[in-house]
Amino acid sequence: MCELFIKADASQWQSRTHSLRIDGVATSIRIETHFWDTLTEIGARDGMTVAQLITRLWHEAMDADHDLGNFTSFLRVCCARYHALIAAGEISADLHVPIAGHPARAILAREAARRMN
Repeated sequence: MCELFIKADASQWQSRTHSLRIDGVATSIRIETHFWDTLTEIGARDGMTVAQLITRLWHEAMDADHDLGNFTSFLRVCCARYHALIAAGEISADLHVPIAGHPARAILAREAARRMN
């Protein structure tokens, strides 16, 4: 079982730092290559660069009054949720289908119902 993970491309767990601006403030984010690749894929589905996606996630999380003390952890969880939602069939695996085109409220309601069972 572990061979699937152990013999994977080692570059995927190497950290990389990207610099960007959020509301004119320069910042840098350091996460593993796998997560950068996933963020790139998520952003591209809705016509955004990684910097645009991260800025949008930041703003929407702040608007929802989330504590983003560990923003990189938040980004990793976003990536994990993206893959889990595809695996569960909740969002399309077709990279041409925008994430914004999926019924977020209905998906979240189904997730909540599953947690209750």
